[in-house]
Amino acid sequence: MNAQPKKAANLTISTELLEAAKGYKINLSQTLETALAAELKKCREAEWLEQNREAIEAYNQHIEKRGLFSDRFRTFAIERK
Repeated sequence: MNAQPKKAANLTISTELLEAAKGYKINLSQTLETALAAELKKCREAEWLEQNREAIEAYNQHIEKRGLFSDRFRTFAIERK
């Protein structure tokens, strides 16, 4: 596994949370890194959706109007009498 370079950062956290985390031996650096990665992923996804909103809407309108190319091959979706 490739280790990413690390950099020290000064943070403030409530005393109560810090003491509770210490009590459970929670690795603060790893916990922050994991939570921050998840938050950044959400931000990037939201940004991508906004940047591509018009194209997605146009595609959805196209599909609504004309259907999917593969519709005629989807025999499993056809109701049988």
